[in-house]
Amino acid sequence: MDLSFFRQKKILITGHTGFKGSWLVKLLDHLGAEVYGYALAPGTSPSLFEELGLEKAMGDRSHIGDIRDLERLKAVFSAVQPELVIHLAAQPIVRESYEHPVYTYETNVMGTVHLMECVRCTPSVRSVLNVTTDKVYENRETGQAYKEDDRLDGYDPYSNSKSCSELVTHSYRQSFLNDLGIPVSTARAGNVIGGGDYARDRIIPDCVRAALKGEAIVLRNPYSIRPYQHVLEPLYVYLSILEGQYLHPELSGSYNVGPDAKDCISTGEIADLFVKAWGRGLSWVSTAVKGPHEAGFLQLDNTKVKETFSWKPVWNVEKAVNSIVEYALSEDKEDCVRRQIEAFLKEAAHV
Repeated sequence: MDLSFFRQKKILITGHTGFKGSWLVKLLDHLGAEVYGYALAPGTSPSLFEELGLEKAMGDRSHIGDIRDLERLKAVFSAVQPELVIHLAAQPIVRESYEHPVYTYETNVMGTVHLMECVRCTPSVRSVLNVTTDKVYENRETGQAYKEDDRLDGYDPYSNSKSCSELVTHSYRQSFLNDLGIPVSTARAGNVIGGGDYARDRIIPDCVRAALKGEAIVLRNPYSIRPYQHVLEPLYVYLSILEGQYLHPELSGSYNVGPDAKDCISTGEIADLFVKAWGRGLSWVSTAVKGPHEAGFLQLDNTKVKETFSWKPVWNVEKAVNSIVEYALSEDKEDCVRRQIEAFLKEAAHV
């Protein structure tokens, strides 16, 4: 990827106030892009968006609104006239999707429809990426890594709504965007971890909260396997896709964005890495908590994105966990994120 490509490019991010969105704003700002956002106010307190001072830094380029509000979103597209678009806005929690299925579908399915409709009606747009999830596939629990042409059929409302989001994107691509010369791709990302994630029902935020309280980490299922990767890994790939298809529209499609097999580890193993990095006598315990269905095994085949964009993972899962502990214990969060971005980009240039 040519990092200079993004300098002075006008880019709109939906979901910019979230965990991944906040990291993406800082990364693009580092690359000299003109970044705009559309999202709800941060959904957690504290939030990474607030800790990095992004509300003040973005000013009137940060638009607070609901992705379900088509007219409001249209107005923002019309005012911004973005050249690049990344769609992150979502209800992203599996267990919450069981509690609020209608809201989950409204946000993740109709939100995608609204985004694609705005793209269709905005002549300035030249490249679009819809970020979904590794959970879009029909999970047969076979122990095999999923490929991009495997069947889409997420089990729970969150996963299924993201499968639907993939289908919406495909329909808009075939029906409208190809004829308009607007390349659009979907990125199916594995479990993303990093400093500043405060969501509930996620392993790393649970680890951080327990560690800061001096309590043992409680794991619901220490044996579930997930493709863990530092947040900068998929963000780097997202930008590679945006740039690649901007220059070569035939590259648009669907891409798995996940780590190599060695970093697909169990919940217990990642808790072990966190305990080692944190020290201070921290430990974890397993508690049988009855809850809704969640997949036991998830792994992505990342061959396509590697071959298409000459990409290789930069930080392994242990380094990712160490960076999270560094962030949690840092007094200057903004400086910590800046240093981690600089270090990652320097290493990525030599992988």
